[in-house]
Amino acid sequence: MSTQMEMTCETVWHNCLKLIKDNVNPQSFKTWFDPIKPIKLENKVLTIQVPSQFFYEWLEEHYVTLLRKTLKQELGPASRLEYNIIVENSGSGNKPYTINVPTNSAARTEQNEVGLPLNISTNIKNPFIIPGLKKINIDAQLNPNYTFENFIEGDCNRLARSAGFAVANKPGGTAFNPLMVFGGTGLGKTHLVHAIGNHIKQVNKNKVVLYVSAEKFMSQFIDSVKNNNNNDFVNFYQYLDVLIIDDVHFFAKKEKTQEIFFQIFNHLHQSGKQLILTSDRAPKDLKDMDERLLSRFKWGLSADLQVPDFETRVAILEHKMYTDGITLNREVVEYVAHSIDTNIRELEGALISLLAQASLNRKEIDLDLAKQILKNFVKNVSKEISIEYIQKLVCDYFGISIDQVKSKTRKREIVQARQISMYFAKDLTKSSLKTIGMHFGGRDHSTVIHACQTVNDLMETDKKFKIDVEELSKRIKINTL
Repeated sequence: MSTQMEMTCETVWHNCLKLIKDNVNPQSFKTWFDPIKPIKLENKVLTIQVPSQFFYEWLEEHYVTLLRKTLKQELGPASRLEYNIIVENSGSGNKPYTINVPTNSAARTEQNEVGLPLNISTNIKNPFIIPGLKKINIDAQLNPNYTFENFIEGDCNRLARSAGFAVANKPGGTAFNPLMVFGGTGLGKTHLVHAIGNHIKQVNKNKVVLYVSAEKFMSQFIDSVKNNNNNDFVNFYQYLDVLIIDDVHFFAKKEKTQEIFFQIFNHLHQSGKQLILTSDRAPKDLKDMDERLLSRFKWGLSADLQVPDFETRVAILEHKMYTDGITLNREVVEYVAHSIDTNIRELEGALISLLAQASLNRKEIDLDLAKQILKNFVKNVSKEISIEYIQKLVCDYFGISIDQVKSKTRKREIVQARQISMYFAKDLTKSSLKTIGMHFGGRDHSTVIHACQTVNDLMETDKKFKIDVEELSKRIKINTL
């Protein structure tokens, strides 16, 4: 603990940050602690400034225990924390103002810190433990590695993620009950529902949360029928506060399972408990399901997970590399993101395959090695067209260097080569306008739009220009067959 003589708000906060840094990952530290400024220290009350109300609420929900412990170590048992929150003024021209708020989660968190597992009545058998054991605790069956922090948001999943986060913060208290998340294989359904469950357990330690696959649920039900303890099975599931069932489409044609799940669903829903479901298709497309059950699936919100776009795939790869402590050239990352465009699981698998091969062969992962390895990993990789390939072919055709195309020179022949390259990049790759611009010396998307329009206009008015573009189009397509 620091001595009273040398304590200032800056030194106390600096010492707190040293301890906090050892207990959170670097990205979380940068996001949630770097922006904080110490404002005042008075009578063992440290005031810190945070940039928004949302920021304050996030700290209170996720890091209040860590903050309190570190402050206690610096200032002693009687220490307290207060927030100075910057509030944006909606009135035009008015500057933001600040409000002071004391931490309000200390007592609640102190009570929850014990972390004891919840017990249910000993006369109800828990289907998740070995028969004969007297200790009957409910393990949430959640994977701690699946969190909101490592669930990358994009246009493909924004609705599902936002709804999931709302449910995680107020289980049973939103209109999203049940929450049905649906989509194809490998798009992140299981990750998202685990993230919801983990967040609920983090902020509501007393909530009884359970994740179970539909197949496991069916297996337990069959066992309960065989062992003549069907009531115990139903009572167990009706005791839960949050029930997460993965792959409910497997209930199709299982009439008895659907009937028992209908009972459990009704009880939980009527009791204000949260139900979270996943499926490979929307409720309206589920076949061989009880109509009563299907109607209940539609009571809340059905949110789909779509195939991630190129930028989201790049973000997923970069996050994976960051958490694993590895780096790859940008061109390799973009190549992998271009090559695998349907499945997040395959995308991460390709990255692991690259790293494994590079480690075994003791080679640096460059674009050539990536192409060689991924030939056996995805279909039609050899036919993929990259921005780099287009740049090289166009520059060779006009007898100029790629560096010239990326430069700021305004020479007519170089500008036209640049514009043609951008035109083909937009037409033949899945890259965004922003990504294309980045490949041409960091230009913005409006430059790419202008280039494409210019090429279209010149093709209508300049015969030689049109011949050049058509010839280049043939060469690009021939060389990628």
